[in-house]
Amino acid sequence: MSNETDTQVVAEVRENFGKGYARRLRAAGQIPAVIYGHGTDPVHVSLPGHQVSLLIRRANAVLELSVDGAQQLTLVKDVQKDPVHQVIEHIDLLVVKKGEKIQVDVPITVVGEPFAGTIANLDNTTVALEVEATNIPQNIEVDVEGLEDGTHITAADLVLPTGASLVTEGETLIVAISVPATDEADAIEAADEAVAEEQSEEAAEEAGE
Repeated sequence: MSNETDTQVVAEVRENFGKGYARRLRAAGQIPAVIYGHGTDPVHVSLPGHQVSLLIRRANAVLELSVDGAQQLTLVKDVQKDPVHQVIEHIDLLVVKKGEKIQVDVPITVVGEPFAGTIANLDNTTVALEVEATNIPQNIEVDVEGLEDGTHITAADLVLPTGASLVTEGETLIVAISVPATDEADAIEAADEAVAEEQSEEAAEEAGE
């Protein structure tokens, strides 16, 4: 399958509404959705369920819709799920234009290991950015390799992709490096001791063979 078609979705305009109709759509493998924005009237559509459920696994997915033969670029703005079964019940899609700047919340990913005996606490899991609608980063990486206790990384410290600008306040705390509380430290130490003991027992068994 070509990557070019990965985000291209055929949407069918629907004239019927109501919970009963939506339930029948979902039973047929379709997802009810509404397209809005840029001063246009909302358009109610149904989307292919399996394809779209895979596409929206990533944050801020952009779908290239074909609606009655017309191409429409949309940003997944809201996904409503059944709280028990986690079935997608409805999707809100915002019309976007190529080159247009939009505000999105982008997930933070921590990479690397801080200084021995410390942990990296993620204080905010996302950061608000202004980016081009067709160039939204999947995540923003924060490298904590070797950082020592007391180190704070704020939103202003983040390395942003070219063309992206920060919307979140610069002083907002993203990651704090700290020594674990006593209970956590004890648990880590106990786990380390258990692993060491297990390894020594395995070595003894191998020596005895």
